[in-house]
Amino acid sequence: MSDYLRWNTSLPARLSEFTILIGARHWSQQYEWHQHYPLALKAGLNKNILDDMIEGRRPSKMMEDETIVYDLATQLYRDKSVSDEVFNAAVAKFSERGVLDIVGILGYYDFVAMTLIMSKVEPPMDDIPRLKSLSK
Repeated sequence: MSDYLRWNTSLPARLSEFTILIGARHWSQQYEWHQHYPLALKAGLNKNILDDMIEGRRPSKMMEDETIVYDLATQLYRDKSVSDEVFNAAVAKFSERGVLDIVGILGYYDFVAMTLIMSKVEPPMDDIPRLKSLSK
């Protein structure tokens, strides 16, 4: 499952990494963020998007496909549901398989994030920016 969700989904690497980082931001999981931040940049995700996410803001410079992924993931995390509008946009853009790939990536990396949290795994201190704390 890990190999499929990491390397073989229907999504381009840019969107897979973005999905992983949305989950890392949700959990404020520094190690997961640290590992996937450079991969997201290498895959072509705009650094401005990551800068906004570090601060806990909705990214302001997303492309259409990034906005759809962000809205889908954010509604799942925040609302525990997805509006018809967001779901239909996601299916139109990515197909049902792509939507399931997004949800699968979120679920798998949620598991990873929770495991890292319980294990108290911290990233190395280097030049990769850390997530800022979110108000509770």
